Formats: sequence, C-alpha cells, structure tokens
Amino acid sequence: MAYDEKLARFRQAHLNPFNKGPEPPVGGGGPEEPPPGAAPPSVARRPEPCPGDAESPEPPMDLGLAEDHFSRPVGLILAPDVRQLRRAIEECKRAILALPEHSERQKDAVVRLIHLRLKLQELQDPDEEEPNIRVVLEHRFYKEKSKSVKQTCDKCSTIIWGLIQTWYTCTGCYYRCHSKCLPLVTKPCVRSKVSHQAEYQLSICPESGLDSQDYRCAECRAPIALRGVPSEARQCDYTGLYYCSSCHWNDLAVVPARAIHNWDFEPRKVSRCSMRYLALMVSRPVLKLREINPLLFNYVEELVEIRKLRQDILLMKPYFITCKEAMEARLLLQLQDRQHFVENDEMYSLQDLIDIEAGRLSCSLTEIHTLFAKHIKLDCERCQAKGFVCELCKEGDVLFPFDSHTSVCTDCSAVFHRDCYYDNSTTCPKCARLSLRKQSLFQDSVAEAEP
Repeated sequence: MAYDEKLARFRQAHLNPFNKGPEPPVGGGGPEEPPPGAAPPSVARRPEPCPGDAESPEPPMDLGLAEDHFSRPVGLILAPDVRQLRRAIEECKRAILALPEHSERQKDAVVRLIHLRLKLQELQDPDEEEPNIRVVLEHRFYKEKSKSVKQTCDKCSTIIWGLIQTWYTCTGCYYRCHSKCLPLVTKPCVRSKVSHQAEYQLSICPESGLDSQDYRCAECRAPIALRGVPSEARQCDYTGLYYCSSCHWNDLAVVPARAIHNWDFEPRKVSRCSMRYLALMVSRPVLKLREINPLLFNYVEELVEIRKLRQDILLMKPYFITCKEAMEARLLLQLQDRQHFVENDEMYSLQDLIDIEAGRLSCSLTEIHTLFAKHIKLDCERCQAKGFVCELCKEGDVLFPFDSHTSVCTDCSAVFHRDCYYDNSTTCPKCARLSLRKQSLFQDSVAEAEP
C-alpha cells in the first residue's frame, strides 16, 4: 500500500467531528470521484478493510494503554476483562521474543507487558478496605501507607506493587507480606522468641543432615534436595539446618559463634528467619566473654583496652550520680545506646564485638572517657573535692580511682600511687584507722555496760 493511501486511511479513521466537509447537493447523484493520486474526502464512517491489510493485522482490541487524547473519546474505552488481558499478555510475550534484543521496540513491548500485568493484578486483587492492624501468630501487622517503595513479600517471595496492592509490616520482626498472604503465615513472630529466650546458638554451624529433616525445609516443610530436584536445599550457617529457596534468600549476616570462637566477622548465608532473629538480637548484651571464651582476651588487644575503659566508667558513675551538675547535663546519656556499659564490664552484645573489630568502639569510648574525666578532674569542684591524697607518700596531686597510675584498696576503696601501694609492706593506713575506731567503740560500749 502506498504511503499516501495509508495517510488517507489514517485521517479517515481519526476524523475530527468539528471539521466537516461540504454537504453533497440534494438533487445530484453520488459524490464526485477524486482525481487520481489525490486523498479521498473525509467521511464519518470507517473505510472497509482492503485485501492487502491481511498481511499486517492490527491488535484485536485497544486496552487504553496508549494515550491519544485527540482522536478517541474516553467514554469509548471499555475496561477489559481478565480473559482479554491474559490473551493480550501472551501476545505481548510472543512479540517480545520475536523482536530484536536490546532494541527500542522490544523495550517498549516490555513496558507494555508490565502495564498489562499491573492491570491484570488490579482486577484480580481489587482495592478493598483493609483494617489498619492485623494480629497473626503474635505478629502485629500494620497497614503500610507507602506506595512507591519496592518490597518483596516474605511469604510468597514475589514483588509487592504498592500502587495497586495492600501490604502489611510486622512492627516486631519487620515481616512483610501481601494482605492476601496474611492467612497463609505459619511462622510466629521472632520478637516473642527474643523476649522469652534471648540467647544465641554458640555452636559453629551444627549440621545434622537432610535425613534428620526428612528431606524437607526446616520452616515450611516443602520437599528439598541438594541436587535441586524438586527444590534446592540451602543451608543456614547459623542454625545448620536446610531451607528451601522461599525461606532462604541467601541473606548475609555475622554469625555470633564464629565471632566469639574464631574472631571471624565475615558475613555468612543465613535463612530469613535467622536473619530477622540476629537483627533483633544484635544490640542485646547477652554474651559473657569471660565464661564463653576467656582466652579471647589474650589474643585480641582491643578487648583488653575496652574492658579497662568500661571499668573506669563504672568507677566514674558514683561521681555523676551524686553530682547535681552532671545530672543536669545528663552526661551518662552519652552511653544511652550501650546502657550495659554503665551497669557491668562483663556483658557484650554482638554489635559491640563488630564495632571492636572495626575499630569504631575504641575511638568513641575513648572520647566519652575523656569527657567524663574532664568533668570530674577539671570542670566540677564538687567532684574534685571527692578525690584522694596518697596517705603513704602524702605527695603529688589529687588522685582518682580511674587514674592509670593509681591502685585502689579492695577493702576500703582508698586510692594510692601504684608504686607506693606495692612497695609498702604495711597495711592500708585507712583500714588500720578504721579498725582502731571500731576497737575504741567496742571498748566504750563494754565500759558502759559494766555496773
């Protein structure tokens, strides 16, 4: 077909109703024949199809995806049903495979396929009024308002299209799923396990084998095998169990057992359930290193430095509790993210070990230690008045128990120079003075009791 004839047919199919041609004469015969080569006059009806058009058939329907605001009134576009959309999706798939790879036409066809699938999903999952809060197996699901964030459903492992689908997030373990997947959730919330049983698996990848799991996923009990038939078995480095691809997405996380026993912080592949549990437990101080692996302090110098800083902070704590200026300045809130640092010097969290290995904790804790010492020794007169003078040599500056060159008596908490304390073979002067006072008080009470 010549270009002029195609252009004429296009103009006839997209007639502007406000641009009418002259009326034909009443008494005349038919319309005059157009001269050869000229475009035929515009008419309101669509022309009859030509035999040559059979070689390039047009799409059987218009789904309203292309925007043409000048030739097609909106009222003429009818909403397609599910059957028509599925047929259009299959035709679009065949067109994508037939077009050259990485071409512009193929990219446009892919975009059209995405739009068709979105329309199909919208018909299959209509927007209904969903409750804002849903409670399922101790999960507390809240309806999400965000529409542009691209997420993946933890239940069906498919993409959540926020523009047309309703989805929920658990506020405890951050489990995400479609509203239609909520009744299918079978795994309880990990937050409840963290609240009732806050402890780690401290064995390094305790593998037991697929036969102990009956060749099924440890979570959803789907059939799995190492050869990938019927489904690929993926091992979790934290629990040592095997999971299917829907429950194990090859997420990476630091395994506590490897960090404590081998000082190994390389992320390993863990299941979705283990990843959520480790994420909730990462800041909880549940690791007592002196009992789990006491030899670790002999090989990791940073641990010894952190332990000394924590011991000094515990010695500074009584000064801040009894100081009005320190309480008003809220100095102890410098450690609000690591509250256990002002309670003891033995418990560590997994995040503490990660930051120690990276060198971040040593720098931040040293700055806080310097700030605390500056307040006690220089800024506050009340805290300075609580210092000690070495009673063995009675020389030097005012001493504090957190100074590096001092020693503290274990009985009366008196502070001395370290050299004076270890060189002097006599007992602590303060302890001797307290014992004499007790003896005198005892003798006075006995004398008063005698008639």
